[in-house]
Amino acid sequence: MTPDELPQPGAVDPSDPHYDLYQRVRDAIVAVPAYFHTQTAIAGVMATDIQTLGAVLGATIEHEVARTLNEMREVWDPHREYSLFRFVRQAQVFPDVLLRRAPSARTEEDILLGIELKGWYLLAKEGEPSFRYAVTEAACASRDLIAVVPWALSQVISGPPVIFTPYVVEARYAAAYRNYYWQKLRQAKSSTEIYKPPNPAPYPAKADEVADRPASDSGGNFGRLARTGIMDEYMAQVKQELLGGIQVQHWMAFFSSFREAREDAAVRGAIEALSQRIRGSQASRPAVRDSLLKIVEELGKLAAGEGQ
Repeated sequence: MTPDELPQPGAVDPSDPHYDLYQRVRDAIVAVPAYFHTQTAIAGVMATDIQTLGAVLGATIEHEVARTLNEMREVWDPHREYSLFRFVRQAQVFPDVLLRRAPSARTEEDILLGIELKGWYLLAKEGEPSFRYAVTEAACASRDLIAVVPWALSQVISGPPVIFTPYVVEARYAAAYRNYYWQKLRQAKSSTEIYKPPNPAPYPAKADEVADRPASDSGGNFGRLARTGIMDEYMAQVKQELLGGIQVQHWMAFFSSFREAREDAAVRGAIEALSQRIRGSQASRPAVRDSLLKIVEELGKLAAGEGQ
C-alpha cells in the first residue's frame, strides 16, 4: 500500500495459525454486554457532575471487560486449545489487554493478541468518543484490536454502569486510516507531515516510543479517531440503542441542551421535551417510564435551584 491509497482492513491472513481464535475473540468482544456485570454503583451525584467520573468509571469498566472476557472462555476457546492463555490488563502501555501465556513473557509466541480498550461515556458533552489513538502502525501486531466500549448508568443519573455493543477494529488498520485522514482527507492548510518513532515493534515496553507525532497540530486533534469518519456508521447505530426505553440520541440531545442552556425557559423546554418522549415511549414498561419521569423531575428541581 502506498501513502496515497485508502487503507483497508484485513491485517490478519486467513492462513494465520491463530486466525480462528482471532475471529472468536472479536465475536466475544461484541458479545461482552450480554455477560457484563459489575459491583460498582453510583448514587447521589448531580447529573451535571457525572461526566467528571468518566475517567474513574472508564478504568473500572475496562478492567471489568478484561475480566468478563476471561469468564467467556467458552466463546473464544470452546475446545480448550488455549488453556494456558488468559486476558491480562497492563497499565500505561499499549495495548491495554494482552491475551498471553502464563507466566508472562514478551514474545509473539507468548502473546497471541492485544486489545486497546477505550471507554466511551455516551452522555458526555462531546457527543462522541474523545480518546486519542496515536500508536504507530508498526507497533501493532496483525491480530491486535481496538475496542471502544460505550457505557452509561442504568438509571441514567444513578445505578451501576451498563455497556452497549462495542466498536471493534484492527489496531493496525485504525493507525493507517488515522494517518491517511490526517494527510489526505481533512484538507488542512498547515503541514500534514507525520513523524514516526524510531524502531517501533509490537508489544512495547512502557519506556518505548510508539506514538506518531504530527508536525503541526495546533488544535491537539491528532489521534481523535472518532473525527476521522471511521466510526460514523457505528456511532449512528449506538445512538439508536435504548437506555431506559428511550433512544440514546434523545438522552444526548437532552443533556446537551441542559448543559448549554443559559435561560430557565430553555432548560424547562428541554426537560418538557424529554418528558414527552418518555410518556410516548412504547419500549418502556409503565414502572420504567415512571422511574424515568422521576429522574427528569429531579433534573427539573436541579435546574430550578441553579436558576435561583
